[in-house]
Order: sequence, then structure tokens, then C-alpha cells
Amino acid sequence: MNIMDFLSKKAILTDIKSTKKEEVMRELVDALINGGEIEKRYRNKLIDALMARESLGSTAIGQGVAIPHAKLDCVDKLVASFGLSKKGVDFDSLNGEPAYIFFLLVAPQDFAGPHLKALARISRLLKDKYFRDSLRAAGDDKAIIKIISQEDEKKL
Repeated sequence: MNIMDFLSKKAILTDIKSTKKEEVMRELVDALINGGEIEKRYRNKLIDALMARESLGSTAIGQGVAIPHAKLDCVDKLVASFGLSKKGVDFDSLNGEPAYIFFLLVAPQDFAGPHLKALARISRLLKDKYFRDSLRAAGDDKAIIKIISQEDEKKL
């Protein structure tokens, strides 16, 4: 599974302004809505689902990375948005470090297999320090897409 198979090219934010967890999720959800991936009427439902998932345990996986995710009946395909924060956001990571790189993943309710594969794929790639550093140094959405696409090609 390639990240570019489900990452919305229209939902890439290279300068997240928010400084709080829920605000970051709102920005990333709005990117999916503005990119035409999710209907605006489901915005609050999605944010509530993401926050409910966070209440079970932070989706910050350390090394400056967070992968907030949820499954919802109002989406019909696996889709993700991407965001970078220059300042970092306290995302309640186990190591206490702020998160700078965000992949927000949304899947249909009955998509457990693909949802888990996507989570595993993202986390595996983000274990690579060079990949993380490249993403953090990217200046715009085109650079982000290029970096992720190149990484996808390597893993085929």
C-alpha cells in the first residue's frame, strides 16, 4: 500500500498555525473538506470521532510525529491529510516531545484491514529519520508530494 494512494494532494498543509491538539485536527479536517474529500456537514462528527480516539491514548508516536485517525460511517474511502507545524504542538506523546509531522487518517467504519495497513505504512516510513527530516524541511505541498512519492516507489 502506497501513501499516495490515500493521501489527498489537496489536503496538504505545510504551515499549521494551531498550537493545541484539537485545533490541529480541525485544520487537518478542514483541509480534507476544502479538498473535496469529506462533506462539510460531517466536520463536527469527524472531529468528535478523532477526539474520542485520542481519549483512548495519544496518537503521537514519538520522534515528532502524530497520526490522528478515526473510522466513520460517513466516509466511503480511506483518505488522509498531511500537516507540518514549524513550532511543534503538544500532542501528549509518551516521550513528552512536541509533534511536527501530522498524518490525519479517516476510514469507513468497515475498513479495519486497509485502515490498519495505512497506519502501519505511515508509521514504518516515519521511523526513518532522513524521511522525517526531509518532510520537515519541505517548503510547499509539491515538495511533500515528491518526497512521499519517492519513498512509495522505493518500497514497491
